[in-house]
Amino acid sequence: MVTNTNTIGTVLVTGATGYIGGRLVPRLLEEGYCLRVMVRDATRLQGRSWVNRVEIAEGDPLKPETLSGAFKGLDVAYAFIHSRYRGADFHTKDMEAAKNFGAAAKAADVKRIIYLGGLGDPETKLSEHLRSRQLTAKSLSEGGVPVTHFRAAIIIGSGSASFEMIRYMTERVPPMICPRWVFSRIQPIAIDDVMSYLAMALKVPESAGKTIDIGGRDVITYADTFRGYAKVRGLRRVIIPVPVLTPRLSSHWVHWVTPMSAKIARPLIEGLRNEVVVRNDLARSMFPGIHPIGYEEAVRRALKSIESGRVESTWSDALCTSCGDKPPAVLTDQEGIITKRIQKTIEAPAESVYTVVTGLGGKRGWLYSNWAWWSRGLLDRLFGGVGLRRGRRHPENLRAGDVVDFWRVEKLETNRLLRLRSELKFPGRLWLQFEIHPGDTDTSILVQTFNYVPKGFPGFLYWYLLLPLHNVILSGLARQIKKASEKENTEP
Repeated sequence: MVTNTNTIGTVLVTGATGYIGGRLVPRLLEEGYCLRVMVRDATRLQGRSWVNRVEIAEGDPLKPETLSGAFKGLDVAYAFIHSRYRGADFHTKDMEAAKNFGAAAKAADVKRIIYLGGLGDPETKLSEHLRSRQLTAKSLSEGGVPVTHFRAAIIIGSGSASFEMIRYMTERVPPMICPRWVFSRIQPIAIDDVMSYLAMALKVPESAGKTIDIGGRDVITYADTFRGYAKVRGLRRVIIPVPVLTPRLSSHWVHWVTPMSAKIARPLIEGLRNEVVVRNDLARSMFPGIHPIGYEEAVRRALKSIESGRVESTWSDALCTSCGDKPPAVLTDQEGIITKRIQKTIEAPAESVYTVVTGLGGKRGWLYSNWAWWSRGLLDRLFGGVGLRRGRRHPENLRAGDVVDFWRVEKLETNRLLRLRSELKFPGRLWLQFEIHPGDTDTSILVQTFNYVPKGFPGFLYWYLLLPLHNVILSGLARQIKKASEKENTEP
């Protein structure tokens, strides 16, 4: 673990598998802080470059009995516990989680909590999502621990939900039909500047108990975010505002044009009605060394990170982007599993096979019958699911918790195992697993397993109707993995 060169003791970061937390952890380690990260499932940290440099605690703010160990011996705790998933009770759960978090921090004598919420004038009619962000900060402070409450508008960075929505909409739709609220004022901020404020807060104890608005250099409109992106990319785009495009209709439009589901897009779109700009000068006076960049420069940096493959975290990393607050199903030995297993002997070492199977999906596709994978993703989008457009965070590097099209990496063991869990909408639960066993000299044995747990009669009907197609696709996939692995082994 890195030796702490600062006067601050152990620091807790929650949401380390999410977009903000996943970026803050390496930043704080780089600055020499001793870190503990709290996650609901520690296996989802597999593959992070920093996992061996931090303490890991499992805990869930909605289960207060799990928190005491995570908070023991802390100085400061970062609270990234809000939800983007739009459920009927998401606001209630956010408040409950915040109160439990604040109470646990108080019981452990934590000196300060740092929280990132959303901009917006509380005296106006804020969207449900923005109001929940602000009330979450209030609930955190009710435990009695001082809270440094940063408030930001949309965050511009590779992989952020807001930036990805802007990017896909601008790239794919030349005449951009938008709701009339796209002319509301907004002050976007670059992810690098957000990280600077969050990290610097540890060195500014005077920020405790303060609500600090942070924003980029430019105050623009939502329409300008599309125009600015188009300018950076050298595109010509026309904004066409229409009065009949409700948040519900807009979210379904985004659902089809971008990788985001309507459930993720709708809170962002509803926020378009609100003006979200910096309303106090605390950021400038308390953090004079931070000079936020402008919108177009933030876009350039985000695109550069994407082009170079340096995307540390994405909006889809968080489980709430696919299954809300429901705990993900994990494959265990149980009755009722339908299994399709294919075994191949491959004239290549395990390293070559592992490289091929962990490179599946995204722009590379699935080696066999890509039209079938694409069609299944399209059908899922039609019924409100995640579809195939999420792609993957990195074309080669893979880690537990990553999204791979409509799968999520459930388990990963270098040169031995890759297990993917389906996030498609259908009656049951589904896993695709690749096991790699070393054979004789320079050979490997690939065991490709398709595990399905049907839900009721519709689940069995779904399986047997598609069984012939599954057989063809899975057999073809195994053959192509063998072919690609042997090619990988022979080519430099």
